[in-house]
Amino acid sequence: MLSDLNSWHEEKQSAWLYRELAKIEADARQAALFLHLANAAEEQAQTWAARVEAAGGTCATFAPSARARLVAWLAARLTPRAIRPVLAAMKVRGLSGYQFKSRPLNHPPVEDGSPEKAHLRGGNDGSLRAAVFGVNDGLVSNTSLIMGVAGATSGAGGEPAAVLVAGVAGLLAGALSMAAGEYISMRSQREMYEYQIGLEREEIAAYPDEEAEELAQIYHARGMDLAQARDVARQMMQDPDNALDVLSREELGLNPDELGSPWGAAISSFLAFVAGAIIPLLPFLFGIQGQPALVVGAGLAALGLFAVGAVLSLFTGRKAFGGGLRMLLIGAGAGAITYLIGSLLGAQLA
Repeated sequence: MLSDLNSWHEEKQSAWLYRELAKIEADARQAALFLHLANAAEEQAQTWAARVEAAGGTCATFAPSARARLVAWLAARLTPRAIRPVLAAMKVRGLSGYQFKSRPLNHPPVEDGSPEKAHLRGGNDGSLRAAVFGVNDGLVSNTSLIMGVAGATSGAGGEPAAVLVAGVAGLLAGALSMAAGEYISMRSQREMYEYQIGLEREEIAAYPDEEAEELAQIYHARGMDLAQARDVARQMMQDPDNALDVLSREELGLNPDELGSPWGAAISSFLAFVAGAIIPLLPFLFGIQGQPALVVGAGLAALGLFAVGAVLSLFTGRKAFGGGLRMLLIGAGAGAITYLIGSLLGAQLA
């Protein structure tokens, strides 16, 4: 009974949130879709309420959670489209209408490898951007650490052993920290998506006709004739596995085949950080000592910073030279500050 009561509350909360979104949404079709989903959620809540009552329980007066109120507040100020990831976490359906708003439903199939296919996926650019930032984090942080230790130890080039130990420690600590954080983040996200897909599977089994109608309304909001949309939706619902896949994509905006790998994300973050952090360490690893090692390491770090800034300009639309120069100045500033602080601390501790 407790599970049924929780399901009742979830559906009531969904209905409430859909109505709040419908008030905010400027697009008439999307607003109408949210209102329809609100009515569907209310009907589904009645189904769960009947189960609760049949088991001898009662449903308390409904009140939205603080999280739902906060999401509604954010949507009112930022628009529902702007907070789609937040709405997806609240199991708001019909979000794919935003993704396909500019593409008519009778658009021909998108070929693999085409620019539009890459745009619709949107995942490769995100992975590349994350990798570039991982390299940048490793490069800036370890260069700054090496410069600080070099400034704190004796001689213009620092104590080679101390610099090498500090650099390797910084590389490992930063890479492991990045990997652990990425694993936890991706694991939590995957568990949330798996939970949502599991709820969708239960709803398909509990009320398939209502789920088919929700899917039809989504297709109708994207331009399909309502009668045709209902025929298509009913046909899809005949295969439960196919229905789950379609509803996960269309209602939740999720691709069950691309939920992300926590281990893959952790390993990628680790390697990206190491790739950046090892650059200023190279002269020390190859046995160069004293000031020449520090100069060569700083030079390699400068080249790496400029390259990272130039690559990031692909995402910002800025000119490559300007982006590279900006990143170089930022990294150089961080290194100079840590070298100065290290020198001051070294003088005090000597």
